[in-house]
Amino acid sequence: MDIWFYSLLSVFVVSLASFVGVLTLSFDEKRLEKMLIYMISFAAGALLGDAFIHLLPEAVEKSGFGLETSLYVLGGIVISLIIEKFIHWRHCHMPTTENHPHPFAMMNLFGDGVHNFIDGMIIGGSYLVSFPVGLATTLAVILHEIPQEIGDFGVLLYGGLSKKKALWLNFLTALTAVLGVVVTLLLSNIVGNIEMVLVPFAAGGFIYIACSDLIPELHKREPKFGQAVGQLVLFVAGIGVMWVLLFIE
Repeated sequence: MDIWFYSLLSVFVVSLASFVGVLTLSFDEKRLEKMLIYMISFAAGALLGDAFIHLLPEAVEKSGFGLETSLYVLGGIVISLIIEKFIHWRHCHMPTTENHPHPFAMMNLFGDGVHNFIDGMIIGGSYLVSFPVGLATTLAVILHEIPQEIGDFGVLLYGGLSKKKALWLNFLTALTAVLGVVVTLLLSNIVGNIEMVLVPFAAGGFIYIACSDLIPELHKREPKFGQAVGQLVLFVAGIGVMWVLLFIE
């Protein structure tokens, strides 16, 4: 029951991140872009920190670092690529502008639903391992979701939706994470050690998102020296937060 409670509470909190888009309406384009780039730096560090400090060590401890674990990690990378190429179209974390358009608003909603469903499965699988691993993964997902949801909100507005409708559709899409948790926890009663598939799979997905989506955003515009240092500091801080969570029992 504790696993169900913490898993469902976690995905509900993650789903609330879909409302963050409304907070950006008072920001001008330059200020929002400057703010997001630092959030993306922190999220990239947190995702990689969770993958290498929590998820992979747990997978190796339970089943050893063999071919099977490696294939699950690669599976997470491949599935993430498939979602981006054929479903989500473009997994972007910057808001829509005239210079940075996002096509296919409805396709974006569908892709987000798939993406959030997988996030829910990953969070549920992480809590099956332990509370600290579940908490670390939830935090990593939240940090990643905030800049993504801001970008998604921009996509929906750009696609012609009203602000109110964009917010609610974004939230309803985010709730597919709840379905992901329910499916995972129900399957765990049927399929033994399902978390030993989901944990390395999640690590692969997080590595892909950090390295193919987030870090490239940091290189799209040449930052000033101080900005580059700030991005690096926040990237390391994201890893540091995952390290600190190791000491939570």
